[in-house]
Amino acid sequence: MTSFDIAALQAELQGQKPRKILKAALEQFDNIAISFSGAEDVVLIDMAVKIRPDIQVFSLDTGRLHPETYRFIEKVREHYGIPIELLTPDHAILDEMVKTKGLFSFYRDGHQECCGIRKVDSLKRKLAGLDAWITGQRKDQSVGTRQDLPEIQIDTAFSTPEHQLIKFNPLANWSSAQVWDHIEAYQVPYNELHEKGFISIGCEPCTRPVLPNQHERAGRWWWEDATKKECGLHAANLDRQE
Repeated sequence: MTSFDIAALQAELQGQKPRKILKAALEQFDNIAISFSGAEDVVLIDMAVKIRPDIQVFSLDTGRLHPETYRFIEKVREHYGIPIELLTPDHAILDEMVKTKGLFSFYRDGHQECCGIRKVDSLKRKLAGLDAWITGQRKDQSVGTRQDLPEIQIDTAFSTPEHQLIKFNPLANWSSAQVWDHIEAYQVPYNELHEKGFISIGCEPCTRPVLPNQHERAGRWWWEDATKKECGLHAANLDRQE
């Protein structure tokens, strides 16, 4: 697809329902995958398997996830009868960081280095072999980084001069309430941590429950600036805020 085609498709899909956006994504691309980690992503899987039963799904195994999250991944795998590819960090690079800086350097130095090794590098290797990917991002998820999220975009964070990567965000205009309405209506599996006050769930050391009326991202990297809470998977969101 050319940039002009992408702009035209974005104009066509702007404000449309998630199923229409998802169907367009799967019609446009064969070599496409869903990135799976949370409730939003399982809603996308639930919709996608009805369109393409063999949809490719992957998840980032950082080595620091909650036990409940690992059980959640298996629950989704079994519920939909689909393979889920687990992407793991480069052990040599990870071992060197842990050896020199310890297991909790992110509390002191910020989360970017650790997320870069445990998540971003793994994702980069995966996306290099895809033409497009599908995320569960929503505009209202982040205080300062996702308000301008489009339904379809060129992924400037992971594209290269030789390889243009397209990213679809079918749930961009949905609220958390709409996600959970779908989960309840269609009996979609969810992470049991949601029953313990967790809303946005990442690695165990960097995630905690939120208090009533707190924003859902308040439980992620709570020791850092609320307007910069991106791990690098969606770095273009930060670029748009500069």
